[in-house]
Amino acid sequence: MTSPQYPTAPPAQPAGEAPLWAPLYGASLGQAVQRFFKKYADFTGRASRSEYWWWYLVTIIVAIVLEVLALTLGNAGATVNADGTSTPGPLFWLPVLLIIVWGLATIVPHLALTWRRLHDVNLAGPFFFLGLIPFVGGIIVLVLVLLPSKPEGARFDRPRA
Repeated sequence: MTSPQYPTAPPAQPAGEAPLWAPLYGASLGQAVQRFFKKYADFTGRASRSEYWWWYLVTIIVAIVLEVLALTLGNAGATVNADGTSTPGPLFWLPVLLIIVWGLATIVPHLALTWRRLHDVNLAGPFFFLGLIPFVGGIIVLVLVLLPSKPEGARFDRPRA
């Protein structure tokens, strides 16, 4: 049973694509990735669940591809030491460097996207820092970003001219 003040469906979207300052409900994967990079360090406004989770899927896929690449290239030319430990091949460091660059390039926009997602559920962005609580923080933030959109979150919208 839902409360009348918190409908289960997201607010109605006007015809055409939503402006960049507004959340895009029902975003496709391409739209979510495009908006992620267009709003690189924008902590204002809101992000819909579809914007957030499509980007999260892309992040997981990129991480898996880079990890498999690191393992594959690390096995090429790997050596086993006398004590039984192994040393990865010289090409192992190329995907490791790509993982580091990817992580550094997306840390700020990922923080901004999570911040905007929290705005969409009518919570202040600094709730993100609950994730720093050992053991349970990540679970708390996960639950918060899973919450449905709330119309009251529109207070975080700032239309730009």
